[in-house]
Amino acid sequence: MSAQGTAVRDAPERSRYELVVGDRVLGFADYSLDGRVITVPHVEVEPAARGGSLGSVLVRHMLDDVRSRGLSIRPLCPFVRVYIRGHEEYADLVDGS
Repeated sequence: MSAQGTAVRDAPERSRYELVVGDRVLGFADYSLDGRVITVPHVEVEPAARGGSLGSVLVRHMLDDVRSRGLSIRPLCPFVRVYIRGHEEYADLVDGS
């Protein structure tokens, strides 16, 4: 499945970012917000939608939103940590505490 036609939205009532294709949520990134730090323990994409770039699309949009909100991130999820290591432009978002 391609990333074309996807949207990522913050769903604060569910404490997660959601990757939406059409009217279906195909992936999500759980988070908790403590002051100015957002902790991301888990990212998941539906098994049938894996193998493409949808997980990366979700994480990139989440990180862009974190930056636009002036937050930092505590990436507990291994996928998010690996993504940030591979995209140094997001390294400054990682919480240093």
